[in-house]
Amino acid sequence: MLTKRLLIAGGTLSLGLGILGMFVPVLPTTPFLLLTAYCYLRSSRRMYDWLMNHKVLGNYLKNYLEYHAISARAKTVSLVGLWASLTASFLLVASPVVRVILVLVGVGVSIHLLTLKTLPKSVQETAESRREQCAEENQ
Repeated sequence: MLTKRLLIAGGTLSLGLGILGMFVPVLPTTPFLLLTAYCYLRSSRRMYDWLMNHKVLGNYLKNYLEYHAISARAKTVSLVGLWASLTASFLLVASPVVRVILVLVGVGVSIHLLTLKTLPKSVQETAESRREQCAEENQ
């Protein structure tokens, strides 16, 4: 029982960090969402099902787990957000060392994002039609 509660707590914490990572470019989203799925799968089938069927997070996880890919839109939004926040930070910080670190982090994260496969349009369209069908069935 304690293990189950710890897994739920850990999953919920990693879910919060994953969602935060969608808005804070240096904080990774995918590893936290994968950890959330792992914790919920081993502790609460209801929470796991909620996560995997979530409108945004579920698709993100399914695409990553099934195809090891993210959508072109997700790549674009991530890169634009990353460089916008890093540029703002770069302009606000006077330390040359911190500026170098910001640029290195930006380059590293950009390389990672660009090396991820891009989800094919056909897969995106199939996933969207599946979502619409499930939404109609649930009404």
